[in-house]
Amino acid sequence: MNELIPVFGRPLAVDSYLHRRNPSVKFGVLLVISALLMGIFDPWTPTVLYLAALPAVRYAGKVPWRTVVLAQLPFGFFALSLFLVNAVTRPGTPIAWVGPFDVSAEGMSVGSSLAVRTLLVGTLSVAFVLSTDGARLMASLHQHVRLSPQLTYAVLAGYRLLEQLPEQWQTIRLAQAAREPHRAGGARRLPRSVRALRRAAFTTLVTTLRRGERMSIALETRGLGAGGRTVFRPVPLDHRDALFAVGTLGVVGAVIVVAWRAGWLVGWEALGVFG
Repeated sequence: MNELIPVFGRPLAVDSYLHRRNPSVKFGVLLVISALLMGIFDPWTPTVLYLAALPAVRYAGKVPWRTVVLAQLPFGFFALSLFLVNAVTRPGTPIAWVGPFDVSAEGMSVGSSLAVRTLLVGTLSVAFVLSTDGARLMASLHQHVRLSPQLTYAVLAGYRLLEQLPEQWQTIRLAQAAREPHRAGGARRLPRSVRALRRAAFTTLVTTLRRGERMSIALETRGLGAGGRTVFRPVPLDHRDALFAVGTLGVVGAVIVVAWRAGWLVGWEALGVFG
């Protein structure tokens, strides 16, 4: 189904539990979880949270499993690099040798923790992006977090420019194809030479800059920031958002407490920061 195919900068066109939650609350929950994970350096605690996050994102956000899996790839490469660097550079008890490098048990433990943490935060970030409309997020931050209209609407304008980049690029590429000579059967093909791609990229950049300039002039002409502003479509904030925040953070807190009581939890001492 087309509505289940993610589009750059736009949420999935479905109705889900995460789609209905207040964007500011979701953003705050994501920041709190990320902050809590910064002090955890054992591999087991983030692994449990990661395994719990995958089905939660799938069913609470109605994100297809294919999208969930593909979203792991960019974060997976970074996670792998964190694991390898820590495994061969962090001092500790050597358990293996890779050429001139010693692989330490402590390095593998910390590297595994950082790698899984990366996948977990990446998965939660993807869930946030695919369930949050940019306009609702900015309106919510303006309403409930009291961010200034100059900041929120300027960010929203930039967000909209980024959102339109793929369509703009495709339009420019089709215009290039229209100038290409006909092939057998009357078909045209997109030019794929370095020169054509460079010209398309330059055209996209110039068009985006001009569009941004026109947008900034329009915002200034309409008196952005000159006095109080009203919101066209207010974003509600009610007890269901509070239940979402309390429930999500409660699960994370419960996992951390269980890990602490079980003796798994390792903090900053794993890095030798505090002795």
